[in-house]
Parts: sequence; C-alpha cells; structure tokens
Amino acid sequence: MKKVFFVIVMFCIPFVGEISSAQDGPVETVAKGCKTELESYCKDVTPGEGRILACLYARSDKLSAGCEFALYEASAQLEHFIATLTYLVNECEEDLVNYCSDIKPGEGRLLDCLEKNIDKVSSRCKQAFQRVNKK
Repeated sequence: MKKVFFVIVMFCIPFVGEISSAQDGPVETVAKGCKTELESYCKDVTPGEGRILACLYARSDKLSAGCEFALYEASAQLEHFIATLTYLVNECEEDLVNYCSDIKPGEGRLLDCLEKNIDKVSSRCKQAFQRVNKK
C-alpha cells in the first residue's frame, strides 16, 4: 500500500500548481508533517523531479506517524485536485479548443485563459469554472 501511495504522490506533486483553498497544498503539507524526517534523512537531497519523495520512500520504515499522515493527506489533496481538474476539463473541453488551443499547458495558463474568456465560454464551462473557483 505504501509503495502505491508513494508512486501516486511522486508523479502528481510536480504537476500541481496552486490549489485554491484555505489549507496548505500537498507540498506544504508534506514539508510541515515530515519536517523532522526531511531534516534528518533528506537534507542533502536536491529538490525537484520527485527526489525528496524518493528519499522519504527509501526510508518509509523510519517515518513517524505524523509524517505518514501528512503523506496520506497530501495524496487526498492531490486526488481532490485531479477530480476537480477532470471535471473542469470535461465541462470546458470545447471551450479550451476554441479559445485556448494556442496556450501551453501548465502553471495555471489554461485556467487563466478560461478566466480571460469567461464571457465567451459555454454556460456549462462557465458554471463549472465558477464552482471550481468557489472551492
């Protein structure tokens, strides 16, 4: 179970920009919840490309309950983010093609494009965009 969890988190965190909510995002959750482990086991690891999570995974037998909880919380946050993003893409697929096809995906650029074109997008997309922004 831990192995599957780490793989999911390792591959998803690099693709998540900001999650619109009052709580910390997955990176901050892991950084806070695993602070001791990060300082003890991973202080010399260069961040990026999943290396920090790989370090934690390599020492999974030594993680505190608080760190394990933080990793599971980050996984739940990522799952929610992916579900929200999937919903938005499904509702706005045609609008993304019509108004944002020249925009490079990543770093929130497609969401910015939808927001800039909110007066032109379909009612379905507009409603989905408003629902997502309220969360």
